[in-house]
This record gives sequence, structure tokens and C-alpha cells, in this order.
Amino acid sequence: MSDSRGRQTSDQPPHGGGTRPAPPREPEPRGGILMGRPFGVPIYVTPSWFIIAALITWVFGGQLDRVLPELGAARYLVAFSFAVAFYGSVLVHELAHTLVALRYKLGVRRIQLQFFGGVSEIEKEAERPWREFWLAFVGPLLSLVLGGVFYLALQAVELSTVPGVLLTGLMVSNLVVAAFNLLPGLPLDGGRMLRAVVWAATGRPMAGTVAAAWAGRALAVAVLVGLPLISSARALDRSRTDTLVDAVLAAVLAAIIWNGATGALRNARLKEVLPGLRLRDLARRAVEVTADTPLGEAMRRAHEAQAGAVVVVDGRGEPIAIVRESAVRSVPEHRRPWVAVGPLARDLEPGLRLSADLAGEDLLRAVRATPAGEYLVVEEDGRTYGVASLTDIEQRLTAAVAGR
Repeated sequence: MSDSRGRQTSDQPPHGGGTRPAPPREPEPRGGILMGRPFGVPIYVTPSWFIIAALITWVFGGQLDRVLPELGAARYLVAFSFAVAFYGSVLVHELAHTLVALRYKLGVRRIQLQFFGGVSEIEKEAERPWREFWLAFVGPLLSLVLGGVFYLALQAVELSTVPGVLLTGLMVSNLVVAAFNLLPGLPLDGGRMLRAVVWAATGRPMAGTVAAAWAGRALAVAVLVGLPLISSARALDRSRTDTLVDAVLAAVLAAIIWNGATGALRNARLKEVLPGLRLRDLARRAVEVTADTPLGEAMRRAHEAQAGAVVVVDGRGEPIAIVRESAVRSVPEHRRPWVAVGPLARDLEPGLRLSADLAGEDLLRAVRATPAGEYLVVEEDGRTYGVASLTDIEQRLTAAVAGR
């Protein structure tokens, strides 16, 4: 399953212009145990993988006891080998997405192997619908190819041997992965293929995302209801524990699909409104005071100037800190005339000075690079324009997305 949660939106990008410096580079995301960097893309195994590996070992080990009872306790070692080999196949699936994304210069932040498979986090969105289609289709295609390879290898061994059982399991699991990912609903690969088809037919990426997201929600409901019904129909052949495990897995899987579809729709709406997010429009007027100014006096000046922020300056009038809004709220009204603003301010680190011309994706990247409650907004010549609150930025985005 591929995922585009990088810089542009859901399934995402930066632009620059003028002479302002580029925003600070966002630190590389981590996501578990680093296993390697093929093609320069970090691969992480999350802690949840060990849970699913243990579950596969337990379930597959129980099945081996019926097929190869002579293995004894060694069947769990064989079952764990299957779990590792299966996730090796999942990694090949994700590397297929990665190679196509790199070929199209979309960038890949990382690959994660986790509870329900793998995720390739692609930074940008494909610019054309058929590139999007191919980017999504190549993963299931590789899983189908792997299933065929394991089938051919199976012809050379006996079915009732350890290699035969392992190859059978890998063949079936890869075909199941391919079939499941081809289901037409986000966040699955089939959902991205559906999105590409609707996008090509309508000329509107958003129309494709809406169609694929609602298809994903319908798929989540089908999984939640359908898998337990199928399990119940087979209850005569299975233990009550196996049936319960199926129901729990169906609920978890349905939740993942529903949340993924909802997230893709929300991110697509964010992409539409993001260009209109301008830091210059979000900045509050600020008053400048020295560090020894009483908070009560600073608040009085801010009120008179109809300002929403206080900036601390040095003896030369250069901004050196921003008075934190949360710190101001923590000081009782009757104590404000006796408390200086200096201890309530956060020093201006390089990442806390943002250009007033920042907008859209550049703005979000800059904020993610240096998380803070407030930022000093400056003109190109370094003059103070105002102060931007992270809360204001988040509220503006939330309101814009909700209004779509």
C-alpha cells in the first residue's frame, strides 16, 4: 500500500520565489528500527510489526501442527521464518512504489513495515492521472509476480515438506496481498487507481479523491460486516478463539481503511485551501518592550495599540524574544504589575523568525521545522511585521477545510 503524506497533502509540495531564504529543512522523520537505505530511502520496522509477526507465528504454527506434526516445537521457528519472508515480500511491494516514485521525481520520505503491511510515504503527488495510476498499480503487480514466482518454485518440491508448505504460504499470501490492495477504495492501491481513473475522466483530482474516499468508507463497512459473517459461516470448522480473532482483525482493519479514506479526503481539501494560507494575513500586530517592563504595563500598551502580541527588544531595539501567550495567562491579574516580561518570553531562535511572505506549503514546512507557540514575522529587510500564533494558523486551516 502506498501513501502520500509528504509535503503537499494527503496522497503533497513546496514552492519558493523571490529572494527570501528557504525555510529550514525539516528533520528526517523516524518511524521505528532503521533497517537500511536502498536507493537512499530509509526503511523502518515499527514496533507493531513484532506484534503481527508473533500473531502470524502463532496462527501459522498451529496450522503446521496439522500438516507436519513431526516438526514438534520447531514448527514455530518455521512459522516465524514465514512471517519474515512474507514481510520481505511486502517490502518488495513497497520498493516497487518507491522506484516508480523516484522515477517520476516525486520523492520518498521513508518506507515503514508495520502491523497491517507496509507504507511508502511519497512526498509529492503525481501531476498526471495515469502516472498516479501506474504508481499505485505497480505494487499489486509485483505481488502478483511474486505469487507466480513462488508457484513456479513450488513445482520443484514436495507439498508435504517444510519448503513446500513455506512456498505455498508465500504464494497464497502474495496473491491475497495483491487482490486486497486492488480493492477500489482509499487508502488502498486500488483506491488510488480509482482516483486516477475518475481524475482522468473529469479532469479534477478532487473529484477522484472524493469518489475513492467514499468507496474506501464503503469498503471499510463491508470488511467490518462481511468478514465476521464469513467466519461465522465457517464456525463448524473452526474454534471459537479463531472466530473471535477474525472479528477483532476485521474491526481493526475496517478502522484503518475508514481512517485512511477520511484522512485522504481531508488532506485533499487541505491541498485546495493551502495556497490561500498566507502568514502576512495571520500575523498579529505586536508592541515592543524591554525585558524589564512589567507585564501589566506591556499589556496596557498592547491594548492601546490594539495589538495581540508582545515582543522583547534589546537596548538597540532589536527583537530578542517573544512573550509567550501561555505564560501570560498563567500570571494572575493582580500580580502583573510586579512581574517583568523577560522571564515570560522565549528567546528568538533562528527558526522562530519567519518571512511575512511565507504561504501555503512553505509556511507549513517552516512551522514543522521549529515547533513553537508563537513566531516573529519579519519583512524582507528584517523589520518586525508582527507575531503569528500557531493556534491561529491551525484554526484558520481547520475552518478553511471544514468550509469546503
